[in-house]
Amino acid sequence: MEMNDKKRRQSMILYVIIAIAILFAINQGSSVVQHQQVQQVSYSDFLTMVDGDKVDEVELDTGDSTIRFTTKQDGEGKVYETNVFPNDDGLVTRLSEHDVNFSANITTQSGDNIWLLMFLYYGLPIIIFFLFGWWLNRRMRKQMGDDPSMDFSAGGFGGFGGGGLGKSNAKIVGEKETGVTFADVAGQDEAKESLQEIANFLDNPQRYQDIGARCPRGALLVGPPGTGKTLLAKAVAGEAKVPFFSISGSEFVEMFVGRGAAKVRDLFKQANEKAPCIVFIDEIDTIGKRRDTSINSNDEREQTLNQLLTEMDGFDNNKGIVVLGATNRPDTLDPALTRPGRFDRRIPVELPDLVGREAILKLHANDVKMEPGVDLDVIARATPGASGADLANIINEAALRAVRMGRTRVSQDDVEESVEVVIAGEKRKSTVLSDHEKQVVAYHETGHAIVAASQKGTAPVSKITIVPRTSGALGYTMQVDEDEHFLQTKQDMENMIATLCGGRAAEELIFGEATNGASNDIEKATKIARAMVTQYGMTERFGMVQLGEQRNRYLGGGAELTCSEGTAQEIDEEVQRIVEEGHTKALDTLKANRFKLHEIARYLQKKETITGEEFMKIFTRDDGFAPTLPKTDAAGTDAAK
Repeated sequence: MEMNDKKRRQSMILYVIIAIAILFAINQGSSVVQHQQVQQVSYSDFLTMVDGDKVDEVELDTGDSTIRFTTKQDGEGKVYETNVFPNDDGLVTRLSEHDVNFSANITTQSGDNIWLLMFLYYGLPIIIFFLFGWWLNRRMRKQMGDDPSMDFSAGGFGGFGGGGLGKSNAKIVGEKETGVTFADVAGQDEAKESLQEIANFLDNPQRYQDIGARCPRGALLVGPPGTGKTLLAKAVAGEAKVPFFSISGSEFVEMFVGRGAAKVRDLFKQANEKAPCIVFIDEIDTIGKRRDTSINSNDEREQTLNQLLTEMDGFDNNKGIVVLGATNRPDTLDPALTRPGRFDRRIPVELPDLVGREAILKLHANDVKMEPGVDLDVIARATPGASGADLANIINEAALRAVRMGRTRVSQDDVEESVEVVIAGEKRKSTVLSDHEKQVVAYHETGHAIVAASQKGTAPVSKITIVPRTSGALGYTMQVDEDEHFLQTKQDMENMIATLCGGRAAEELIFGEATNGASNDIEKATKIARAMVTQYGMTERFGMVQLGEQRNRYLGGGAELTCSEGTAQEIDEEVQRIVEEGHTKALDTLKANRFKLHEIARYLQKKETITGEEFMKIFTRDDGFAPTLPKTDAAGTDAAK
């Protein structure tokens, strides 16, 4: 307490010194300005200017015996000043003769008035600055919890209305209950199983201590955005019924060196007081990036990371403090942070599979009113690669559409339409295609569908539409696989490339020219072909050699080539060859099914949207122009089902 009072007195003295320095600077500045505006002249020069009719106005100040006057020629209002000459009784007469306006300011120079002026000019501003500093210091200490380390004399400046820079700002989501348990998490069974043990330890630590086991100090949740990492962390605390501290890694980053480390210390201080508890650091890669010796290194971030490493080593994990970190950039984390003893477990939180997607949809569907018989399995099959956040958004969009359509319950059409809204955007009512453009788009999408249906092992076509969407697509062909596949063969990828080339091939075959409508198809086909060459070793030219390294896998980052410039040129040639083979294959398929292409495209142009069943009914109908299918017509038969 004595040390705190000493620091406060030092702060007050500092305020007074600053106030005096500011007042001295203001006084000097005003003196300089005043000196620049008033020009001193002799009394004889004053009389000469009066006799020459140059003086316009005269003011006599009896307090300091000075005469201030202005001249008629000074348009800028320049002021002259001279001292009063004693016993000049004829001055008034002389001023009157030359039509000069004159007045007198009669003041006394008593000691009381001098002290009053000095107090008003010097003392009052000092008192105001002193009171302002005292009020500011009290407000800062109140916001910072009366923490002496946050005093001004300690070298830090706090935020106004937002807490001090040394406070962690960690939010306690729940003292005992977060309101979330593992029952509220679906599609992440493996992650829940890994975290269940931590929850059991926090709930009943004696059971593990009897056998000599210790609680993991930390667990790192790794996965793409929207997969439920934060939700899982809350569920652990909810299962164990312990306090849950939540903070983002960006909140540790400060402009002043040392403030981030102070926040880390404060965070673990609070955690020790509330133990057992869960400390959750979201986006931990913000402060946990790998340290290096480059000139772009951030001293503040590295000090914060060093303090985090020290705190994770220092706390007694028998007290039940578990640190959970979440990131979608694990490759950038410092090895000292991810080693056992700090983050003992690395828990992947991947995109859900088919069963997981259906479970997530059912979980969110419980929160909305739905019509009986809504088949969420169809939606789960139509959304491969969707995260939990995407699926929650699909259910919400379906509910919004039901309200917009004036219904009280969500229908199957609402859910299916919401899938298209999330994937391709809303329908663009303002975009009206010309007849020719509509015809081109119809043939383009029909080309995709025919090439897909003519190949073995490709996903069946479920929908074809030429209605423009807000994502920029003028139409699309949706394929929904009956089963989920985790492996793809070289033939599968070549078929995918051929299907993507089907739209451009149809344009060239029917209209004899290409449009920019195939830009997205070309991008996807090139990406698949490049992966076949650089990552999967699926070409005879390079064999089983990895020529590229994937970056930011969870954020959709592409691969960077790890080869020489000469090899990179050969890779480009191989990619071009693979895509061109797919293009040729698509063109040959459409030539063999030219009449079906015309029939389906005209039907699509008329209806604008057709289902997969309608498409396969026309495509497989024996009307003298039977479609050309592979030797084993399994693809067409499966699609018809």
